[in-house]
Amino acid sequence: MARALKVYTELFEFDAAVREHYPVFCGVDEAGRGPLAGDVYAAAVILPPDVQIAGLNDSKKLSEARREALAPEIKEKAIAWCVATASVAEIENINILRAALLAMKRAVEGLEVAPQFALVDGNQPPAFSIPLDTLTHGDAKSASIAAASVLAKTARDASLRELDELYPQYGFAQHKGYGTKAHYEAIAKYGMCPAHRPSFLKKFYADAE
Repeated sequence: MARALKVYTELFEFDAAVREHYPVFCGVDEAGRGPLAGDVYAAAVILPPDVQIAGLNDSKKLSEARREALAPEIKEKAIAWCVATASVAEIENINILRAALLAMKRAVEGLEVAPQFALVDGNQPPAFSIPLDTLTHGDAKSASIAAASVLAKTARDASLRELDELYPQYGFAQHKGYGTKAHYEAIAKYGMCPAHRPSFLKKFYADAE
């Protein structure tokens, strides 16, 4: 418990330091670069200076139930937030990295309040029209990026549950599009569906020949 509280406190202290230079800034993160299927998602979040969101952390370190509980609280307490996507077709056309950066750009541009600055998880700078900085493992360091990571992840998970209803044979609701043994077995049995990313499955099909 003490460690969790320390991490939580540090996330908000980091943001407070950023606000000394940019009072209105957004945290930006993406979800879904690695899976074999589905769009890539990104979120941008502007948090107020005095916000309290207990338990906020990097979405990967939270249970699915905890992420789902935090998402509406983040949306309610944020000054502004936006979730955006890049499609499977865009991933195939421009590659996954560029598609993720495009989704981030769309998320920032979709904010109802214009930020002065963007703090982006990772080490690849998107093409924003505002000043930005990248922060490796930023979702474990900044509350605003952590909030964005939760919104991006929960939105993408919801989209995979919808895909599961369309294509129940693949088990999307369980593995969320990642390359699990069960997922590869389903692809081997049924082939790809329109939600799959063909470029991510080239090696799988090459090895199967």
